[in-house]
Amino acid sequence: MKKIFILMFTAMLVGLCLKAQVPEGIKYLNYGKSKSAKDAFQKAYDANPKDPQAIYWLGQSLLATDGDTPAKEQIQAAKTLYQKGLQEIGSDPWLLVGMGQVEILEGGDINSVKQKFEQAITATTETKGKNKGKPSPAILNAIGRANAEVPSNLGDHVYAIDKLKQAAAIDPTNADIYINIGINHLKLGGENGGEAVKAYQQAISIDAKNALAMYRIGKIYQSQNNKELFEQYFNNAIAADPAFPQVYSAMYDYYALRDVNVAKEYLDKYIATADKNPENDVFVAEYLFRAGRNAESLAKLKELDGAVGTANLPALNLLYAYNYDRTGDSVLAKTNLEKYFANPVSKIRPDDYELAVKVFSKFPGSEATAVGYLEKAIQNDTSKVNKLNYMGQAADLYAKAKNFPEQFKWLQKRIELKGFMSEADHYALTSAALNAKDFTQAITLSKKYMTVYPDKPQPYTFLRRAALGADPDTSSGLAVANLMYLDSVYTSLDKEKYKADIFRNQYAIILASLNKLNNLKKDPNLKVRPDGTKPESVQQFLAICQNVLELADTVMVEYPDPADQNNKFAQDVKAGMLKYIDYFSRAPQPVKKGSGSGASGKGK
Repeated sequence: MKKIFILMFTAMLVGLCLKAQVPEGIKYLNYGKSKSAKDAFQKAYDANPKDPQAIYWLGQSLLATDGDTPAKEQIQAAKTLYQKGLQEIGSDPWLLVGMGQVEILEGGDINSVKQKFEQAITATTETKGKNKGKPSPAILNAIGRANAEVPSNLGDHVYAIDKLKQAAAIDPTNADIYINIGINHLKLGGENGGEAVKAYQQAISIDAKNALAMYRIGKIYQSQNNKELFEQYFNNAIAADPAFPQVYSAMYDYYALRDVNVAKEYLDKYIATADKNPENDVFVAEYLFRAGRNAESLAKLKELDGAVGTANLPALNLLYAYNYDRTGDSVLAKTNLEKYFANPVSKIRPDDYELAVKVFSKFPGSEATAVGYLEKAIQNDTSKVNKLNYMGQAADLYAKAKNFPEQFKWLQKRIELKGFMSEADHYALTSAALNAKDFTQAITLSKKYMTVYPDKPQPYTFLRRAALGADPDTSSGLAVANLMYLDSVYTSLDKEKYKADIFRNQYAIILASLNKLNNLKKDPNLKVRPDGTKPESVQQFLAICQNVLELADTVMVEYPDPADQNNKFAQDVKAGMLKYIDYFSRAPQPVKKGSGSGASGKGK
């Protein structure tokens, strides 16, 4: 009897241990305290290594990151744990969901993964009682979590939201379900931030002290650079639970570049509430850098490097780069950035990419490497503002390298994401096309530019340059056609105001026409036939002469003073055209016998 009592008492203690450790570990996970979470789940697992929930949650702690993709070693550790559990206790729903999450992270077939999820749902669906036909809301929530905890390009977030809504209908008092709904909405990207906020607000309505939901709403507004709202929700999170460390980290990140004294206050609070680990000392080194105390920052980094090493703390390489850049050692800054971006365990921030662009732009030929980092940033960042910033940096980087075709491509991508073009966008894009010698594109863009901003001088200058660039020898007629178009625009806007510009274009048209006349003069058929008929080449020659004559008359009307240089130029041109017209308007005179072989009037 005594032995039975001892066994029952032991079982009761194990049950109490699981009941205490698992919820505590989940709270630690939600608070970003993965080390504490792992310790709590490890205790529950050690107490009963065949309890599926203990196994599942221990695996979740092994996969935990600060918003990043788990490292391969983390994924393998969780996989080994789940596989061991499946071998020892069979296809338990919790282990099927955990294994499905691992397969998503490994890039496995999503349909195969969903089969595991559906198997778990079926296994937990009640067959009798008041919940008959209803699956376990906890398992549905775990499926939602499996998709929420993977990168946005993996998993099936629509499927996850559907399962989470089912869970909420069965268990409407579980705020955690709505947290996972919000995360999955964000993973869908686009304009789903509003739906995420609604889900987090629902979590708060269930649990008024839910600091995690408040923090996540704050992060959404922070991604939109809405300081008033993100500070409001961050402060709400602090009021709800002053021991919530992630909000202090977010506030430190914000103020680190704006007010180092305020940043230091949040850093101290973060260190006091977060897990104790060497990464906290990295934040101290960062603060010292932000405060302009580079020697102290470098000393702290070297101390950590010697104790832990950059392999275990890759963020050291990043801070080394910041310090070396500030102290003027671009070579060491570049070397450390290359090391960091090769294995960035900690989350890369917008200003980290800015540093990479700044440093790599000092090394000709490294532009593609820096832009490669920016492309990763664009893929991983959900903030439209940040994406636009990254694209602008890529365009600027290529512009400095005089790689204008690539600059043009990045400007196009940025405008496409913006959804509209400002005057600055019109200027930059048209200028890039012109610099890239894509004159056809530049002509099209110049015309659009002047249509939207007719009062700006730049599009007219761009169109003239593009027209002349597209037809350097004036043989195609593209230059003349576009210069004439430009003059028609000038005339419709204000002929007197653009008088000088019109003449400048007419001058270029006249020169182009004279060039064409010189080419036609090389044609052996350029002569009037004895019967007075004119071949096509002569007719074309006369048409050009007539057009130039009219242009010359226009110039003399605009510049009537005979002493004016423009008037003199037009007079000379007109005199030449009149000679051409006179010569090609008459049939050649027959040669008189005995008078020689010359034709009177010859010599164009």
